[in-house]
Amino acid sequence: MKTAAFAFLLSLLVFSSCSNKTPKPLATETQTPKSNTMNTDNKDQTPIVKTNEEWKNLLSPEQYRVLRDKGTEAPFTGKYYLNKDKGVYVCAACGNELFTSDMKFESSCGWPSFDKEIAGGKIKTHIDTSHGMIRTEIICGRCGSHLGHLFDDGPTATGERYCVNSVSLNFKKDSL
Repeated sequence: MKTAAFAFLLSLLVFSSCSNKTPKPLATETQTPKSNTMNTDNKDQTPIVKTNEEWKNLLSPEQYRVLRDKGTEAPFTGKYYLNKDKGVYVCAACGNELFTSDMKFESSCGWPSFDKEIAGGKIKTHIDTSHGMIRTEIICGRCGSHLGHLFDDGPTATGERYCVNSVSLNFKKDSL
């Protein structure tokens, strides 16, 4: 029992450490600015709409909890947190290309972090007021799946940190 309580408190502490700033004001709920994006091949961005049952049949229970119910995986546990391979990170629900490995950086917050997104409306943002905080949620621009949150405390030139759940991603490793 003490171990479970300790794990919960540790998760809460780390979770709150990744949400220490108020999100940048957004005129409307929209995609992130184009100035902080990088162009790659823009694949089909036709919206994907599925019922909850279809998503449940397509995704693992953990993926469904994070991607569709806006959950969060435990910090420092995700399969891509320490990934250093070269390639492209895609939405685990629909395959939409979201980030390249060149956009990833070490943030020590417990989740994979990126300083920009691939251009073309691949990620959209919304204000998230859950858990008593005000944050900028990031969702897949194609299927609407929850990916994580965007903060303005990144250490790179963009000043942004896309804090993403590993379970919401798949990785396509470069073949070179």
